[in-house]
Amino acid sequence: MKVSSALSSLVFLLLLLLTSVLDFVPNIIVEGGEENAEQAEDVERSQFPDGFLFGVATSSYQVEGAVHEDGRSLSNWDVFAHTKGNIENGDNADIADDHYHRCLEDIEIMHSLGVDSYRFSVSWERILPRGKFGDVNPAGILFYNKIIDNLLLRGIEPFLTIHHHDLPQELMDRYGGWLSPLIQEDFVRLAEACFKHFGDRVRYWITINEPNLVSEFAYERGKYPPARCSPPFGNCSAGNSDVEPLIVMHHMLLAHAKAVKLYREQFQPKQGGTIGLVVSTHMYEPLTDDELDREAASRGLAFYVGWSFDPVVFGDYPPEMRRYHGSELPTFTSDERQLMRDSTDFLGLNHYVTLYAKDCIHSSCTCFVPSCFPGGDRAIRGFVSTTGFRDGVAIGEPTGNPRFFVVPRGMEEVVDYIKERYHNKPMFITENGYASPKGQQGVDLQHDIKRVAYHKSYLSALARAIRNGADVRGYFIWSLIDNFEWTDGYDIKFGLYAVDRVTMDRIPKSSAKWYRDFLHNISFNHQEPRIAIPFSSADGFLPNIKNGTAEMA
Repeated sequence: MKVSSALSSLVFLLLLLLTSVLDFVPNIIVEGGEENAEQAEDVERSQFPDGFLFGVATSSYQVEGAVHEDGRSLSNWDVFAHTKGNIENGDNADIADDHYHRCLEDIEIMHSLGVDSYRFSVSWERILPRGKFGDVNPAGILFYNKIIDNLLLRGIEPFLTIHHHDLPQELMDRYGGWLSPLIQEDFVRLAEACFKHFGDRVRYWITINEPNLVSEFAYERGKYPPARCSPPFGNCSAGNSDVEPLIVMHHMLLAHAKAVKLYREQFQPKQGGTIGLVVSTHMYEPLTDDELDREAASRGLAFYVGWSFDPVVFGDYPPEMRRYHGSELPTFTSDERQLMRDSTDFLGLNHYVTLYAKDCIHSSCTCFVPSCFPGGDRAIRGFVSTTGFRDGVAIGEPTGNPRFFVVPRGMEEVVDYIKERYHNKPMFITENGYASPKGQQGVDLQHDIKRVAYHKSYLSALARAIRNGADVRGYFIWSLIDNFEWTDGYDIKFGLYAVDRVTMDRIPKSSAKWYRDFLHNISFNHQEPRIAIPFSSADGFLPNIKNGTAEMA
């Protein structure tokens, strides 16, 4: 019996040891077969150029809450989120992460991490609640002044986005939002208010976040407000998926260029800042070695990335789009082309997605997996179907979003593509992040070793691209804290910090500890990430505050 007991104990210890070893396998192995395995290489801050900005990102609607406070008006997303069936679990952003009341705590968290910069957005409906039909809201200006001033006090550079999806519902009701050219004047007025009130302290500006994603999800697929679409893309009450996305993009690009012109002529000479556009930048790889699929991958990049970036760099839409679109693709006048050309100081890349691309011109395209969207056989999609699977094998390890796979090489590939296409114009990686699988709770959520592996591998890929000559000047993790992830509500989590949905306490995950160590150039590549203590204790006091810095255990 004693021998049996000792043997049992030995087996248990061996199993425990094996489990500990296997626990690290996800850090270095990506699903999708041996050919797709990519290692989370050792990466250090010192591998990046001097002056390179490392930061974190959020957006106003996703974190602020306080939707009925201090003169803020209803937004398009407020109305959409309160319409039954639009948001997972019936969630809404009325409270979100309560950043409106906890912004100083969140800035202290950033300071404890050691970030160089914080990318955030202003709420259009908080600054100009009625657009051009009303006045600037002093309470909104006061709130963002508080954020900017406290960031600077802690040595954190504000990186401000003027428009990140949400806009006053009144502008939707009066003239249809981005479908109308009238919104350009409204947007320029918002930008002017921001330049005037914040520009003496803000050196980095983004006009609009992801115009290509908004055009697709709001006016092609009908998943974002105002939920307009047509078959086969979706079943909406109104809309034209083949035409309206092109119109919306056209108005967003012109609004961007007019705001940039205003900034450069009236504010930049004195304030000395820099201004750019942020685009959702998928990477596409050919589904097969067939030349048609290779052409499809190239065409897909032009239709998705070039659709936004070509006009602000070269002054017109990509020739690939002109070739396949007829009169439905809007045209810029001669004056507008001059306005558009070189209307960005840098290119902002939000990168999460690498997919396979299949030609739909010479072959039929059908979708059978969640990572594939319908409509690949239409001009609006460039006659390209995209998917995350080839022969039943995923392109990378799946995440909480069915189209987001872990494919670190995609970062290097998309940066290289943009470097070549746009003559190495300065770039910032304005978003990159890991979506935890849905349903993760407790220790599994907090002990997020896969998020650590994700950022290490993507930063390694980015470092390679920089060594190969890409002029990339910053990297922002999405996101600082778990937040309202649009139609997914609070189901999908990207944050370095979890947020207790009852107490609103910020709880650091293992990834927060890793990022802090990375930013301080401390390497613990062979140690298991530790679970840090909650930032806020149960009684609301901040633990481990020393010399104004919040520390993790």
